[in-house]
Amino acid sequence: MPFTVAEIAKHLAGEVHGNPDTRLHRFAPADRAQQGDLTFAENEAYFSRADQSGASAIIVDGNFASKTKVLIRVPSARVAFAKILPLFFPDPVFKPGVHPTAVVSSSAQIDPSAHIGPYCFIGEMAKIGAGSVVQSHTHLGANCILGDNDNIFPHVTLYPSTEIGNRVRIHSGTVIGSDGFGYVQDGQIHRKVPQIGNVIIRDDVEIGANVTIDRGALGPTIIGRGSKIDNLVQIGHNVVIGENCLVVAQAGIAGSTRLGNYVVLGGQVGLAGHLKIGNRASVGAQSGVMTNIPDGEKWLWTQPSPIGLPSVK
Repeated sequence: MPFTVAEIAKHLAGEVHGNPDTRLHRFAPADRAQQGDLTFAENEAYFSRADQSGASAIIVDGNFASKTKVLIRVPSARVAFAKILPLFFPDPVFKPGVHPTAVVSSSAQIDPSAHIGPYCFIGEMAKIGAGSVVQSHTHLGANCILGDNDNIFPHVTLYPSTEIGNRVRIHSGTVIGSDGFGYVQDGQIHRKVPQIGNVIIRDDVEIGANVTIDRGALGPTIIGRGSKIDNLVQIGHNVVIGENCLVVAQAGIAGSTRLGNYVVLGGQVGLAGHLKIGNRASVGAQSGVMTNIPDGEKWLWTQPSPIGLPSVK
């Protein structure tokens, strides 16, 4: 669907420099942009390529000028890039209804506007909210709750009593609510400690592919509002992740550790159990953390010795 420059600028609250009636048909990177395309530039090097490309318009956030291109000036070109892509590449639309191959318990409550795809299983007393999508081969155990406008991708497993908020996206292969790794030494054996809690996912969370989030041993494991979890992350039982955190691929968080708000964990970070990670703390990739981290600190550990960043004590 084509848009005029004026329509794009209005969507971004941007300022037009050039012809506002220029029609834009696609969004493309500068090195591939053609006539009728929109692109963006967040620094001088990007702008130089964009200005020499075939693009008709460029989103910019600096004092750039062009003799041949229409410019849309915004506070942040990268933020504008994220806002504009859904206009040109909208998510697929799923028709409301339950596919005939789905197995749905008679006690489940499914909003008429929700979509249940092929070969899904919806357990007893499960609830699925308005506009939510459950894609093919997904399993929702008994008493699971999905909020409104969730998107559960194919082959996701939600164990019983998992609670999902609104506008949550969970990608393929993820398992939520499996047993926590709880055992006690009893003579010569490891005796299993039953895991009878659940998992609660707050609003606006996105969870990548092949993530595992364990149910709590007694109370819940909680993922806070707006947090984003990358692929291949392991989150142990009774972990609490605060709001708007970022957890990058292959990180692992042991049981009962608590993260504040806006925490960032780099790739392959390992957190020991029962720790407290403060608000806006950051941990660099491949770091192993065995102690609490105060608010706002940045930690990085690499073998064979620790490397301290300026804010590290």
